[in-house]
Amino acid sequence: MFSLSEVAPLNHHQNSCKLLKPWWEVFMDYLVVLMLMVSVLACTEQLSRDRVVCLPSDLAVRNTRDPEDAAPPPLHVPVNIGPARGRRTHLEHQQYVYVSQVCYHKALPACSRVFPYVILLQSLVLVAGGSFWLYFPLTSSRIEQFLAILAKCCESPWTSQALSLAAHQENIRQAKRQPQRLPPSSPPVTRSVSSGSNSPLLKTSSVPPSPCPSTLSCNSTVSSASLSSGDNACPPEPPVMQKSHRQVMSLDKSDGEEARALFERVRKFRSHCESSSVTFKVYLAQTLFKLLLVTLIVSYTAPLLGSVSFHHICRLEEVHLSGYAAFECVHPLSSLLRVLLVAYMTLLGLYGLLNLYTLVWVSHSCLQRYSFPSLEELDSLGRIPDLRNDLAFLLHVLDQYDPLLSQRLSVFLSPVSESRLLEESLERCWGEDKLHAMTSVDADGCSRLQLVALPRLPSAVFTLSQLQVLELELILDARFTAQVYNMTSLRELHLHHCCPSVDPGAHAVLQERLEVLQITFAQASQIPNWAFSLRGLHELHLSGRFSGEGGVGHSWALGSLRQLRQLRVLVIRGLLQRIPVELCEVAGSLVRLEIHNEDTRLLALTGLKRMVNLTELQLRACQLQRLPSALLALTNLQMLDLQHNSLRTLEELLSLAHLQHLSSLKLAFNQVLTLPHSVGVLRGLELLDLSNNHLRSLPPALFTLRRLRRLLLAGNLLVELPPAVKELKLLTELDLSGNRLESLPSDLFNSCLELRVLNVAHNSLGSLPGGIAALKRLSRLDLRSNRLEELPAELGCCSGLCGGALLVENWLLLSLQPHIRDFLSQSSSSRASCSEDLSETDSDSFSHWPPAHWCFSSALESQI
Repeated sequence: MFSLSEVAPLNHHQNSCKLLKPWWEVFMDYLVVLMLMVSVLACTEQLSRDRVVCLPSDLAVRNTRDPEDAAPPPLHVPVNIGPARGRRTHLEHQQYVYVSQVCYHKALPACSRVFPYVILLQSLVLVAGGSFWLYFPLTSSRIEQFLAILAKCCESPWTSQALSLAAHQENIRQAKRQPQRLPPSSPPVTRSVSSGSNSPLLKTSSVPPSPCPSTLSCNSTVSSASLSSGDNACPPEPPVMQKSHRQVMSLDKSDGEEARALFERVRKFRSHCESSSVTFKVYLAQTLFKLLLVTLIVSYTAPLLGSVSFHHICRLEEVHLSGYAAFECVHPLSSLLRVLLVAYMTLLGLYGLLNLYTLVWVSHSCLQRYSFPSLEELDSLGRIPDLRNDLAFLLHVLDQYDPLLSQRLSVFLSPVSESRLLEESLERCWGEDKLHAMTSVDADGCSRLQLVALPRLPSAVFTLSQLQVLELELILDARFTAQVYNMTSLRELHLHHCCPSVDPGAHAVLQERLEVLQITFAQASQIPNWAFSLRGLHELHLSGRFSGEGGVGHSWALGSLRQLRQLRVLVIRGLLQRIPVELCEVAGSLVRLEIHNEDTRLLALTGLKRMVNLTELQLRACQLQRLPSALLALTNLQMLDLQHNSLRTLEELLSLAHLQHLSSLKLAFNQVLTLPHSVGVLRGLELLDLSNNHLRSLPPALFTLRRLRRLLLAGNLLVELPPAVKELKLLTELDLSGNRLESLPSDLFNSCLELRVLNVAHNSLGSLPGGIAALKRLSRLDLRSNRLEELPAELGCCSGLCGGALLVENWLLLSLQPHIRDFLSQSSSSRASCSEDLSETDSDSFSHWPPAHWCFSSALESQI
């Protein structure tokens, strides 16, 4: 026995499979049922009357019985009864039964005996083969998923709203297509049909106008000609405006999530079905099989139609059992069997014609490609890509049942519909309140908002009038509309792997307000073209992999940089082989140029000669082996940064003598072996960074740079520090960490009274020279990893070291007297002033934090 729960899914599956049965399939199912009824009727009659009626046709032998053996005549003969007529057979009942059974098998043709059973088997085979493609294992799973998705699409509220919007737009389009002048006698009034119709496109209907003008509907559209024809006509209505998406389409959160899940399910099912055409092949094989089966049945059944007769001659071999050699037999079912056979052949012929029609439909129709021609003109659904293979075939079959079902499925196949659903969900999830809560203030005091991995840019962003910095990362479908005009404070835009499109109205606003633009990309083609037309741009940061000849991809239209007349800062992080000649278009306005080449050799630097207004130049990780000769033309240069290169010699320093404004030279992380004496020509130098090189000694000319304030020599091979360092009276920061120093000059502390930061960690110092108490402004002292055995008591006079500014091992700190330790470890109100003074030095090795927050020991450790 089956429970109702087990039977219900079967019935539900059978009912849902009706959607995939065209009219000819349904007709063939009814024909098979009729053929099955004919075969059952024939079998029933055959089982109930399976015999023939026979009479002897002649005498095989003469009667051998004696007259006296004959039975005596009856004593009482009925009166007025004439003599019996006909042939006297002298056969008993058992003999008749015997003759009837023998003649049934010998005289009756085989078609009359087995025809009912044969057509019953044929009908069962046709029943089994009629819907084989719906239950075949390789196709039934796809069909069940297709029907389940179709049911979800029909039930989804998003389908109704999308089709309602399509109907609304079609209504507006038809209203615009109406003739401008109508007959004055009967001005038609066009009214829209309710959006609850089953059709996705709502049609317009013409109804006669009301005799009273006040009874006209406010939604009616009346032509201007008809209104002017009467005296009491209504005033002209304003043109029909299209509703916004937010008014037409609005779902709650659960319906929106269900619709998004259904979009993803349809996308996966589409990719699965379009990968093969097994359903189409099984349906075609089934049609060919049924057509061949019908042809075979007709070929051997039609000739048997003439062999079904009523009269038959039966000749017996056992004459001695009946006394007759031949019998005349009649088959009572012959007439009925002939009628049933004709009916069966007629039904079978119709069945074969329908299969032939199916084969013609399959061969003449492109069933492995499906398009939505009726929806191409709808703006609400847009252009839906053509479908292929099994999904296209299923939709073709579904159209034979009801074309409206495929239109409901098209809502979840439309990219435009999906984008609008995502837009609505973004409007709901990323409202103005949430964006305000996500806005933060950076170190520069600017309000900043970062949006990562969103499907599109929420429109609520354009309502943030106080936002100054906007960062967009991994937003594939970002778009700046004219609403960006409301962002009155926007000055900086960061685009990380995001290529937004810009409307013309938004482009004008960005040209006027945007000052800083940072673009991170994987390919040069991802750089938006509108970025090179921002006339008010001051800073441009490009970070990514450039390709093509000269390191610049052909898709990057650097020629358009000529429009950036106000560009002051250009930062390029990529793989360049030369300075692009296109940069010469903005050479006159550039003040700072930074190139981070990721350890790729920069071959040609001749383009730098035209950038005469540069004040800051950074060429990092460019595999430079010598100082570029193009630097001679940069007479206004103030800062030169050549860190992370392959410089081995600095002989070209003499050529930099005419760079009178050069105040900062950074050559860290190179392979410099010796510092030439020509370094003394850089009289205006205030910062010299030679960290992480291979210096073993320092020339005396270095200490003639009287303006030098910061000297960074960490990570070298220095054995001693020359006593001439005392000539650097203005020195505020000295970094000697990571060297091989065993002692410091005795006059260092008494001469360099402006010293604020001293880092001698990771050396071999055995003691400190006297006079450290004279460093009243010393705010950071790092003595870790040395050979010190005790600390001088003069450290207690350095008030700037209180609050943790002294970095030393704990056991060595115990060598000081308790009151000195307490003084150095306690907080001091002077730390704020110390940190302010330190920030004035513009240190690159140490952050502008209070000394209590410093937590690294040396430049070498910070690099690690």
